[in-house]
Amino acid sequence: MTPIEKYFNAEKAESLLFVLVGLVAIACAIYFLLQLKQPFYNGMAYPLVVVAILQLTVGISIYVRSPKDILRVNEIVRIEKPKIKAEEIPRMEVVMKNFVLYRWVEIALLLVGLVLFFALSKQSLWQGVGLGLAIQAGFTLFLDYFAESRGKVYLTFLQSL
Repeated sequence: MTPIEKYFNAEKAESLLFVLVGLVAIACAIYFLLQLKQPFYNGMAYPLVVVAILQLTVGISIYVRSPKDILRVNEIVRIEKPKIKAEEIPRMEVVMKNFVLYRWVEIALLLVGLVLFFALSKQSLWQGVGLGLAIQAGFTLFLDYFAESRGKVYLTFLQSL
């Protein structure tokens, strides 16, 4: 397996985790809203659903796009190697800069979630929002850490060509 295939296949595999977690979060939110019907659980449901929609969108788009990316980059390497420097490296540099932005947003959301959870009255709607937000932000931060690490390795490989 080439470094190109390894990178995009790992992206594809992680995208399935995003989809799975998004589906689980939506299932939990539905259960919280329709069965438990308590302010704390209703509060948890809102960020679970909002972030799950983003997770599903990102996960599905990466899953669908990854096989095409493998073909595209392999074709560039095989036929038009100068395009690596002109197209793929700049694209990955943008991706890597975006990871820095995502990390700070995820950390901020995690902190907001923790503050809401620990600072507000027990079992309140806003305490539930805080816990749901902290769970989703923490999970996304965790997965993006691995995606960013893979991106660094892939970018280094591209720069070596």
